Amino acid sequence: MASAPVLGSDDTVTLDDAVFGAPFNGPLVHECVVAELAARRRGTHATLTRGKVSGGGAKPWRQKGTGRARAGSSRSPLWTGGGTVFGPSPRHYTVKVNRKARRAALRAALSVHAARGSLFVVDGGAFDAPSTKQAQGLVADRLGGSVLVVLAGEEEAAAAKSFRNLAGVSVLPADATGIADIVGAATLVVSRAALGSISDRAAREVARGNGAAPNAAAAAPGGAAEEAASPNEAAAEAGGTVATAAGEEPA
Repeated sequence: MASAPVLGSDDTVTLDDAVFGAPFNGPLVHECVVAELAARRRGTHATLTRGKVSGGGAKPWRQKGTGRARAGSSRSPLWTGGGTVFGPSPRHYTVKVNRKARRAALRAALSVHAARGSLFVVDGGAFDAPSTKQAQGLVADRLGGSVLVVLAGEEEAAAAKSFRNLAGVSVLPADATGIADIVGAATLVVSRAALGSISDRAAREVARGNGAAPNAAAAAPGGAAEEAASPNEAAAEAGGTVATAAGEEPA
């Protein structure tokens, strides 16, 4: 069973083989990373077509008799100051990736760090106050490459403020850490609370109607099971889509 050392002590944390012992699936991880990076694009690019450029309502000169090429508008794409043809318009770059595929890719990315010994655990509650010196001492031997520190959230704010001052160190909350972040980090440092959160997210399975055991609440019309089976709640539980350009949160 794989284990991860705890920074600042001689302790180790036992890792779940179902999450940190999965085989690496390169094409699947690549698909999810490309989808995540594409979804992070803002998609706010825009150009003015000839219909959006101000002016150009009057015909520059009469159709015949001037010796010039005929023209109907001074905002033609052929003219300086005219509109743009086939220019980019605001759009999103969301690419749908199945939830099972995202979880499998997350397990594969975590397993790579566990296998090569680049996964470490930090006690986020050990920081009573922000201290960059204390954070520097924990990761001083691992600053040769990019370091990703994953913390639980507001309860570990002091640790987050401590690590974020270090060059080459990125700090993310556990619920906002994507596969692209994990794959792109040379060293992965996870707090104890964040480790449990990521493990649950990677190992979570969505309940399907075919294999679910019947119960009284499901049989009764309008029961609690029917309310819990709404698509929005199921999608929220599964982490939603990987897009942020469309206003959605990354998985």
